[in-house]
Amino acid sequence: YKRPDLTEEVMDGEWLRTGDIGEIIDGKFLKITDRKKELIKTSGGKYVAPQPIENKMVESPWIEQIMVVGEFQKFVGALVVPAFEALKKWYLDQELPYPGNDKVLHAAEVKQLISDSVKKYNLNFNPVEQIKQFRLLPHEWTIEGGELTPTLKLKRRTITEKY
Repeated sequence: YKRPDLTEEVMDGEWLRTGDIGEIIDGKFLKITDRKKELIKTSGGKYVAPQPIENKMVESPWIEQIMVVGEFQKFVGALVVPAFEALKKWYLDQELPYPGNDKVLHAAEVKQLISDSVKKYNLNFNPVEQIKQFRLLPHEWTIEGGELTPTLKLKRRTITEKY
């Protein structure tokens, strides 16, 4: 208000630059799909929007939570919290004893289940957006742990610093 200098910073012609990423649907509706500030820039200069990738990956029965990483790296990776309850059931179905959340992270069969899911859902994305490597984490992210906001959004900086 009464600050033409600040108004000029957020305007691009007749467009207000909100910091959101979206798409025009049917030539008349704007659908907001991501926040610009959450874009990841790889070392190759490509920008990757992590939220669509994360939203698709959690469709896997084996992935409870995921955060795409790769800022200034050669490729996109992810930090993955496995769906421990689903894994307990899988072990039961295989008539195997569940080794516990910490040990299950190192089990080859669990890594394979999650790897297969990642490969399946990667097919929905361009090569630069595909997760090339992932690391499994031993516990879910929580508000109390500081990894989630009260609206359950990832605190990317906090998670990056922790892991």
